[in-house]
Amino acid sequence: MRLNQVTVPALDLARSIAFYQALGLKLIVESDSYARFEVGDGTDTFSLHVTKDASGAANGPHVYFECDDLDARVAELKAKGIAFDNDPKDQSWLWREAWLTDPAGVKLCLYAAGENRRYPPWRLED
Repeated sequence: MRLNQVTVPALDLARSIAFYQALGLKLIVESDSYARFEVGDGTDTFSLHVTKDASGAANGPHVYFECDDLDARVAELKAKGIAFDNDPKDQSWLWREAWLTDPAGVKLCLYAAGENRRYPPWRLED
């Protein structure tokens, strides 16, 4: 099994598309109520679907995007005017994370974890 995509709500589709393009995602599908992007090498996708109710966006799923060059990426995005909730910070679970919020209130984490993403010291044995 493979994950096909993650879809999050958008209140203003054009604003959300611009936001995710600024993050570096490649827009591949766009309609009046939906947009889809390729992430990274294109094997993963991310989608937006227009909603009128944003009440669940901030408390809904959180989306994590892995960045090998996290600090440089955050600096680059800040230079483009993207606001972050916090600067990159080392976490006790061996990830370095920076959080931001999209135009609809969806929480996003840009992070670097290296091998600890899949193989932390506390990983269960197969």
